[in-house]
Amino acid sequence: MTMTFYKYQGTGNDFVIVDNRLQSINKKDTKRIAAICDRRFGIGADGFILLENDDNVDFKMVYYNADGNESTMCGNGGRCIVAFAKFLNIIENDTEFVAIDGLHKAKIENGLVHLQMQDVSLIKTFDNHLFLDTGSPHHVQMVSGLDTLNVKSKGSKIRYGAPYNEAGSNVNFVEEISTDNFAVRTYERGVEDETLSCGTGVTAVALAMHKSGRTQENDIGLQTQGGPLNVTFNCNDTGYFNIWLIGPAQQVFKGEIEW
Repeated sequence: MTMTFYKYQGTGNDFVIVDNRLQSINKKDTKRIAAICDRRFGIGADGFILLENDDNVDFKMVYYNADGNESTMCGNGGRCIVAFAKFLNIIENDTEFVAIDGLHKAKIENGLVHLQMQDVSLIKTFDNHLFLDTGSPHHVQMVSGLDTLNVKSKGSKIRYGAPYNEAGSNVNFVEEISTDNFAVRTYERGVEDETLSCGTGVTAVALAMHKSGRTQENDIGLQTQGGPLNVTFNCNDTGYFNIWLIGPAQQVFKGEIEW
């Protein structure tokens, strides 16, 4: 079978996206999905995304890590699939869709995709890091000398180490630029390497910086290797809500490949 695919990127976080509303893709073929994401023998991507029909909202997002396994929520992938849905004329500028972590609202304004993330009620604070789940689990740790940090080596040790072990966690290394602006580099489980950007990761960083008192702002700039993102939110005694991940999403090319 010949599969038509689209390559999208959101601040360098890149995805193969397929319109699977006709249910033509074998979603259990994890080896094939991993091969498609391979950067030397396949198309190359941080993740593989299927857009499918849903009875209650505009569409459903099914997300796979580059290792071929269905995964938890991907923020930049969510922004990219919203841009893809607009390209397919499924939506105009506002949408609701469902992903593995539940319902998401999104909108496209001035060329940027705004994705509403799930509320976060629990942020665990430790001596040298914070831990929270923003649709995917995230370890957030302040460092100095972020530009020269070996993210793959240091990140993999934390990802596979206690208390995360085989289930793992994404690992974000953070350096403060100003009171409302932070540089972030992320090691992503499932990719098992640094990615140029991570949407759930920068969301976690923004909330962690506020929780730890490093910022009093609720509109945070996050500088990733792939470009700038913004996270806005509200908070009260019960946690963080009305959380929005904001940034660009671009179609890079369209192609066909044998499935």
